[in-house]
Amino acid sequence: MKIGILGTGRIAKQLGQRWAETGYHLYFGSRTPQKAQELAISISQSARGGSYEEAAAYGDIILLAFPWSAAKDILTQCGNPEGKTVIDCINPLGDDWKSLSFGFTSSAAEEIAKLLPSAHVVKAFNTISDKVIKNGPQFNAQPSTAFYCGDDEDAKKQVAKLISDIGFEPIDCGELKNARYLEPMACLFINIACQGLGSDIAFKLLQRQND
Repeated sequence: MKIGILGTGRIAKQLGQRWAETGYHLYFGSRTPQKAQELAISISQSARGGSYEEAAAYGDIILLAFPWSAAKDILTQCGNPEGKTVIDCINPLGDDWKSLSFGFTSSAAEEIAKLLPSAHVVKAFNTISDKVIKNGPQFNAQPSTAFYCGDDEDAKKQVAKLISDIGFEPIDCGELKNARYLEPMACLFINIACQGLGSDIAFKLLQRQND
């Protein structure tokens, strides 16, 4: 499976590292291709780097891992990836980085789906920190939860496998519009982390097993 990763920040790096370790082929994209190439070399001999457009064209699955403010510009450059699964891990944070710039009647994921009408957008990885991805999903022998949502069942199955392949517990949250609830969860995470707990914390959905 080939994954095009649009972005070279901490989430892009840590997810790329984990997926490379499990055998996925990666192509990082950046506004500065050299930066993407350097990141690719640091992760795997088989990983590649170049422009956003090249990474989007390469991937069977595309990860969006850049700031919300750049979304429209970057996605316009890359065109409409027909039939591909697009993973959106972007949170539309406000200037204080602790609140959302919009919500309630839409979400970043839904706005991205409008920009990419021929793709299958799945919201995922937006409630997990780069530190947890780096240090591992296990907390006291329990895997932390990775929530995801989308409107295409096959695309969601692909994303669930990408989640479980790196040790997280995938939890299907339903339709893409439920990203309106996942994005505020990221704000909750950030506010808790900033109160002194730090970012090596994670959400866990517990289900009681009846006898």
